[in-house]
Amino acid sequence: MRHDPATLPRSTWVLLTALTLGWGFNWPMMKLALAEVPLWTLRGLSVAAGAAGMFAIAAATGQRVLPARRQWPRLAITALFNVTLWNLLVAYGLTYLPAGRTVILAYTMPLWVILLSRIVLGERLTARRILGVSLGMLGMALLIGNEVALLRTAPVGCLFVLGAALAWAVGTVLMKRFPTQLPTVSFTAWQLLLGGAPVALGALALDAGAWRPVSTLATLAVLYNALVAFVACHWIWFMILTRASAGVSALGTLMIPVVGVFSSMLVLGERPTAQEYAALILVLAALGTVLIRSQKSELRGQTR
Repeated sequence: MRHDPATLPRSTWVLLTALTLGWGFNWPMMKLALAEVPLWTLRGLSVAAGAAGMFAIAAATGQRVLPARRQWPRLAITALFNVTLWNLLVAYGLTYLPAGRTVILAYTMPLWVILLSRIVLGERLTARRILGVSLGMLGMALLIGNEVALLRTAPVGCLFVLGAALAWAVGTVLMKRFPTQLPTVSFTAWQLLLGGAPVALGALALDAGAWRPVSTLATLAVLYNALVAFVACHWIWFMILTRASAGVSALGTLMIPVVGVFSSMLVLGERPTAQEYAALILVLAALGTVLIRSQKSELRGQTR
């Protein structure tokens, strides 16, 4: 049975807090790891760990693992956008941008979903959705303008991260348009495996000559990225989905950019500018406008 936020058990709030902290702290951890570990290698290790963890959970819970033969193409296509492009473009963006700025831009992804859903799925653009998208776009404009001012050149890092957010949105819309008849954990496992295969091959082809021993700090950052962000947090996410509505669960994502910004200050010593704080507030307002409305609609539907 799904719950209203006011009646969620304490254990669910603990899980939501753990998820927010786990995924939020991962942004400075990725930045630390990328300082010493080749990009394709880091993402390949993380995605492989996530795939192994999700398959193990699916097997332990007795979920069906194999998809129907006709569904392999849609699994592969969505994995390309949700996993391959998202993970690589975010990592490339992190090599150019501070972690805090990266997480703000990356979490514009639900806003791109709204725009693409209008084009691909024919979903209606309500006044609330238009407001949310407008706030998010204003936040993006602040960050990109600040990047141009700082670098006096094309905001390459911003474009990488926005490309990642757009790729994630394309994958999400394709999942809605062409659903796959698999349990969620099994579906995620295949997404990570199929989307991670090109990343692993890229690591072998591009990074093999650059593999070197790394510091203890970088090793811990890699382990955090692989085991906490990709295995533990995915498991926690699915635990939350079994206890609360999708709308309530989505509200947990609102605080991830905040944790990402402030943990980057704590771990990396980053100092966001006034424009970055303003962009963070605008993006949070945009997400809240969209997600809180979705949650209320879902809760009304459950009482009918």
